[in-house]
Amino acid sequence: MLDDFFTRALVAGIGIALTTGPLGCFVVWRRMAYFGDTMAHSALLGVALAFLFEINLMAGVFVIAAAASVALLLLQRRGALSTDALLGILSHSTLALGLVMVAFMTWIRIDLMGFLFGDILAVSRADIAFIYGGGVLVLALVIWLWRPLLAATVNAEIAEAEGLRPERSRVVFMLLMAGVIAIAMKIVGILLITSLLIIPAATARRFASTPERMAVGASLLGALAVTGGLFGSLNFDTPSGPSIVVAALVLFLISLLPLPALRGTAIRSGSPQT
Repeated sequence: MLDDFFTRALVAGIGIALTTGPLGCFVVWRRMAYFGDTMAHSALLGVALAFLFEINLMAGVFVIAAAASVALLLLQRRGALSTDALLGILSHSTLALGLVMVAFMTWIRIDLMGFLFGDILAVSRADIAFIYGGGVLVLALVIWLWRPLLAATVNAEIAEAEGLRPERSRVVFMLLMAGVIAIAMKIVGILLITSLLIIPAATARRFASTPERMAVGASLLGALAVTGGLFGSLNFDTPSGPSIVVAALVLFLISLLPLPALRGTAIRSGSPQT
């Protein structure tokens, strides 16, 4: 019989995986992996500011991740640097600022390893309620904005011509990413959040023939990775967060095997076809 802490970890991890699946698909379709890394790295600055001003950790992470998204949009409009250069600056500077702030706050004991790599085995019932409440809200917004998000991913100009307001969808998508990163930080950690977004979505792409099936598949594969990673961590006494990512990697490698049944069915282009 499983211990309570392991059961809570399993339930929480599956909740996160179900939420990150659809968002991860848009990250893959839009080639925004580096953007996900940037938002994840900014989370440590949010943690430091949350401790400094004594506010909720998830609220601090969300505010800083959202601020990084807005800063990227404003800097992109100026056109002074390419997007990848801006992402590199924001990613490393926010991470460094967070580490420096934590070093100065000597009156507070902060478990950096826990924030960087997660501590899913320490989740509480309140955390689970927050994860599923936030996850339902995120998924509801994704479903509501599915058509404009998908249209903007395929062709922003056509989406604009059809009155779907792709710029608004992009801002909402960035805010949803900030929310998911704030929720998932405790599960897999700041440095591994992006992998939980990207790897299941990339795996599902091999098996899906439509964007909707890919989104559902990414959620299910993420949940499978969480389950396999946690049981692997239990059996081999390995860190839980990295074990989940390794399990996701194993599923991705299996998807690369030359399975004839999958030929001609997967979404192969950079963006989904509508």
